Amino acid sequence: MAPQFRSYVWDPALILSQIVLMQAIYYSSLGLWLALVDSLVQSSPSLDQIFSYEVLGFSTSPGRLAMMAFILNALTCAIGLLYFIRRGKQCLDFTVTVHFFHLLGCWIYNTHFPTALTWWLVHTVCTALMAVIGEYLCMRTELKEIPLNSAPKSNV
Repeated sequence: MAPQFRSYVWDPALILSQIVLMQAIYYSSLGLWLALVDSLVQSSPSLDQIFSYEVLGFSTSPGRLAMMAFILNALTCAIGLLYFIRRGKQCLDFTVTVHFFHLLGCWIYNTHFPTALTWWLVHTVCTALMAVIGEYLCMRTELKEIPLNSAPKSNV
């Protein structure tokens, strides 16, 4: 079989390690954004800010700041997609996987399925932002020029 330009072998260990890495990036950067937001409003950090449905809301200042932290986290995770996934075709897959595991975590933490409209709205927007910006960044690097001749030209 002739060698291909980009041959990919299905590597489950690589895929699992990338999933774990993206989850770590998601929760660590979300924790940093929430800590920054908490320092602005002198609030005490808690797991409710990450997993509770009732925290996100338009009516309270902490709810709006938490939504801002989730949106900034989507931008941060898009950069994580650029550096650790590196394939535009896989950005949507990893984004949905990260948010699916977050949905499961919220479901387990609250012991019931999320029903708050603001929670669904924020996470839908964050999923779209993370996927689109991550894919854009990855496609920019994939479409860079590939130098074909690095040796100096000789005049013969």
